Amino acid sequence: MTNSQNHSNQQLTKLTLGAVGVVFGDIGTSPLYAVKEVFHGGLTTNSVHVLGVLSLIFWSLTLVVAIKYAIFIMRADNKGEGGIIALLALALQTAKFNSKKSQFIITTGLIGAVLFYGDSIITPAISVLSAVEGLEIIAPKLEHYVVPITITVLGGLFLLQSRGTETMGKLFAPIMCIWFVVLAIMGIVNIYQQPEVLMAVNPYYAVHMLLELGWKGFLIMGAVVLTITGAEALYADMGHFGLKPIRFAWFGFVFPALLLNYFGQGALLLSHPEAIENPFYLLAPTWALYPLLILSTLATVIASQSVISGAFSLTRQAIQLGYSPRMNSIHTSGDEMGQIYIPAVNWLLMASVFILVLSFKSSTALAAAYGLAVTGTMVSTTILAFIVIRELWKWNQATSIGFLSLFLTFDLLFFVANSLKIPDGGWLPVTVGVVLFLTMTTWIKGRTLLAEYQDGRRMLFEDMEEKIISHQAVTAPGSAIYLAKSLHGVPQVFLHNFEHNHVLHEQIIVLTIVTKDEPYVDVAHRIKIRTFGKDNNFYRVKLYYGFHQSPDVRQALEQCAQEGLQIDYKQTSFFIGSERISFRRKSPMPKWRRPLFRFLFHNASSAIEFFKIPVEHVIELGIRIEL
Repeated sequence: MTNSQNHSNQQLTKLTLGAVGVVFGDIGTSPLYAVKEVFHGGLTTNSVHVLGVLSLIFWSLTLVVAIKYAIFIMRADNKGEGGIIALLALALQTAKFNSKKSQFIITTGLIGAVLFYGDSIITPAISVLSAVEGLEIIAPKLEHYVVPITITVLGGLFLLQSRGTETMGKLFAPIMCIWFVVLAIMGIVNIYQQPEVLMAVNPYYAVHMLLELGWKGFLIMGAVVLTITGAEALYADMGHFGLKPIRFAWFGFVFPALLLNYFGQGALLLSHPEAIENPFYLLAPTWALYPLLILSTLATVIASQSVISGAFSLTRQAIQLGYSPRMNSIHTSGDEMGQIYIPAVNWLLMASVFILVLSFKSSTALAAAYGLAVTGTMVSTTILAFIVIRELWKWNQATSIGFLSLFLTFDLLFFVANSLKIPDGGWLPVTVGVVLFLTMTTWIKGRTLLAEYQDGRRMLFEDMEEKIISHQAVTAPGSAIYLAKSLHGVPQVFLHNFEHNHVLHEQIIVLTIVTKDEPYVDVAHRIKIRTFGKDNNFYRVKLYYGFHQSPDVRQALEQCAQEGLQIDYKQTSFFIGSERISFRRKSPMPKWRRPLFRFLFHNASSAIEFFKIPVEHVIELGIRIEL
């Protein structure tokens, strides 16, 4: 083996361990509550039902997580990046000249994205609650401390978000490795005592139980889905760790550990049906309960951290692609571009999670709300993946439809089963999703109208030159940089300044920042410069970024010198339009959306901060826009 191969294997091992610590926190903590919740609806714990439930769990993990996500969906990467927004951007490449198809793809992707936010609220609440509920088994007298302890743990987690996950992340992998080893050991010990539980790998037991239970069996599928929550994380975190490390971690370590623990809980129920009270904690010997409680709490904190970080990442991608207003974002690591902190999202998540914990007060009550968000995102992912494999990968029609039919059937089965729990708590992710979907679509609609308004009033550089010649203007020393949303023509802020002040700078630069439908744009392709005017003193500069990157105007303009455009910062002014929005009586914007868009537009983060523009050189000009 060569040194390069050695190094490659070492890197692969490091990334695989990192994936264990970050990617599998959500799905890895499902054994805390999943089996208990399946039987919570009154299903008796006899051998037929125990083996049937285990068979459903085994085949759900195998078909949905192992085959659908780990083998198929993860191949649909957007230049190495995964997740619902990356898949949305990839699918949009197939509809560049088809507005109806683009609208369908965006709607499908946004539904999956907003439901992920619902998952981001429920996961911390149900995970930490289920871990702390171990107190009810260990020390029943402390039962009334479960909610206060949960609130304290979650409060500390949200308060630490501003410091970033880099330091805590170093501890994630060892803790989660210990967690999965403990899951496997507890399962093996109990399987050894009841080896017949392994017969549940036969799908006959699942089919037999579902046929026996009829309608009630369909309802059970709504609880079985709790075992596959977190499957989306395999795909979403692919950009951080890569395809191979996540697959190795799943098939070689996490999947076997989960199966052993679930089958161990089943073995316990075969011999002690009364253990359904809390089969996870009752797997362990009495002396190990307190250490297990501490380990479980740590594991659920890590699971919570994963979805919180995912919410930050998803928000940034939505902002970059124009699906959300700008928000103040803070980079918490100088080395890792993906580690960001968005205060507004953090505090909204914290308030929502606290309300959940204080309202539902138990993991059992929250379980009814959990599956709908997860399965809704899975349905969106399957539809977008079908578009990609059919039109970008060019799979033949029969294979593509076979993929869609098989996996969409499973997704819809889980989704419909969970939709029946809407009155019992499933309304929560639906409400969150509807509010966020209406907010995002209102923003997209408003941005579209704003772009149409600006396009209708734009002036070509050639026409602007004639206007400059016909009007006497004072020439000011230095450079003027005008920030423009449109890729073509003269920006409104430039026209506004010229018409009112009759001043032209020696060097005029129109700057547009473009977010492409790919995660990263290489520095070598970051800048495009064109010159206009008889004296070549007009410049059109376009800065290209991926949806995983944060624009930095100061840094990018320093690179312009390498392209031949010299800018003296001491004599440079940035002109930015401060738009005020109003609506005509017959505006295309529906009346109920108008106050919402106005609120979003006027409360969006400043372009100065978001694009990292030197604030000491900024001049803002007020512009009235009537849509």
